[in-house]
Amino acid sequence: MHNKVMLITGASRGIGAATARLAASQGYAVCLNYRQQRSAAEALAAEIVAAGGQAIAVQADVADEAQVLRLFASVEQHFARLDVLVNNAGMLEPQMCLEQMDIARWQRVFATNVFGSFMCAREAVKRMSTAHGGRGGAIVNVSSIAARLGAPGEYIDYAAAKGAIDSLTIGLAKEVAAVGIRVNAVRPGVIDTEIHASGGEPARVARVSQNVPMGRGGRAEEVAAAILWLASEQASYTSGALLDVGGGR
Repeated sequence: MHNKVMLITGASRGIGAATARLAASQGYAVCLNYRQQRSAAEALAAEIVAAGGQAIAVQADVADEAQVLRLFASVEQHFARLDVLVNNAGMLEPQMCLEQMDIARWQRVFATNVFGSFMCAREAVKRMSTAHGGRGGAIVNVSSIAARLGAPGEYIDYAAAKGAIDSLTIGLAKEVAAVGIRVNAVRPGVIDTEIHASGGEPARVARVSQNVPMGRGGRAEEVAAAILWLASEQASYTSGALLDVGGGR
């Protein structure tokens, strides 16, 4: 089995699902991680296999260390290698100002968006690093343009979590450059996915698009294309980059 293997966290919908479809079309074997959306993840895996690709769906909550370890063990068991990690799993909570937020909310938001990405990156490095007998590889973190804009009045906690992802990207890129691993991030702007509904405003894309220089929201496929480029050999000298995919915002 010579296919490169890509693990995508939060792959049942949105940017993760679009990334999985594009990766499979480019010859990657894909591991689709999901937390709750089992039917969606399994349907996507079946769709990829029906088209001649390789895919498995594995349940794990990336906020839980034991489940992260189980996820990576599943990848090893099924594919015996890992070439690319896409740290895509993320969540946000209903829009509100900082003064209304309790600490439990911050802990939930950071557990998934920050701790999950850090733990998955750690496990990927252990497997990819040439210092540990690995072949090298690439990590692509999914940050957000919110890290730069701050998301005032909506979700400063989510923006701060994505700011941590930016710092992880820059620091880890320097740490593992000599052991064959590139680490980059995409920072999507307002993208038409289901995440806005969990923030309490399903129509947010239409409202925010008025502030986007290109005058529209983005599509998940447009972010996926950037992720696949960063993961590819075409980006062989690119590491520590934060690539904004935000319509010029």
